[in-house]
Amino acid sequence: MKPLAPIAPGLRVVLGTAFFVVFVAAWAAATFGGFVSPTFLADPLTMLRSGWVLLTQMNFGYDIGMTVWRVLGGFVMAAAIALPLGIAMGAYKPVEAFFEPFISFSRYLPASAFIPLLILWAGIGEVQKLLLIFIGSFFNLVLMIAVIVGNTRRDLVEAAYTLGVKDASLIRRVLIPGAAPEIAEALRMVLGWAWTYVIVAELIGASSGIGHMITDSQALLATDQIIFGIIVIGLIGLASDLAFKWANARLYPWAALGR
Repeated sequence: MKPLAPIAPGLRVVLGTAFFVVFVAAWAAATFGGFVSPTFLADPLTMLRSGWVLLTQMNFGYDIGMTVWRVLGGFVMAAAIALPLGIAMGAYKPVEAFFEPFISFSRYLPASAFIPLLILWAGIGEVQKLLLIFIGSFFNLVLMIAVIVGNTRRDLVEAAYTLGVKDASLIRRVLIPGAAPEIAEALRMVLGWAWTYVIVAELIGASSGIGHMITDSQALLATDQIIFGIIVIGLIGLASDLAFKWANARLYPWAALGR
């Protein structure tokens, strides 16, 4: 192994799969071997059986659908506003100077701290959950996009001006295309963060969703169901992450060449 040396795609898949195999093997050894009480950690087979019951008898598929809808809804709302604002902040320094102090301040505020206010303002329905995901995603995403656009190579900007490009066209023809691959990566990262916020939103005042199921299972000490819910979140998140990577590789194939 050499630092930063690339590896073959097949080897990457093998190594990534190997970690999961080792993890599950250690989990099975700890639970089947009696080293951990089932009250605190269910074994893999019990977890799978409980997961099947959740899906076939307890309408867990609906909970999954509601959680996915909340994540996508809040994330799309955040991205729809963060993209134009972040591009404007990255392109125009006065815009950045106006918005950046407040956005930098706001991104350090924990989204969960807004739950009491959001319940007062929007109740305990879907709007409250979407707003929580929006708050947790928006401020970080704006700053990430602004930094990416602001770091556009100056030689590209100067070359565009030399060729007669106007200010408005510079944004459309140079800044946005040049920053697009990294913006797509920022969106992929923030989508992962949105999953953490939706579970927080569903822990309070929710009647559906994966977080709601986990809360009910905790009251019953059903660690098998809790673990299954966590694994489902991870699998959906991994699937969305891989889908983002696949789309980015096809939309911006030149970006992968520099890695």
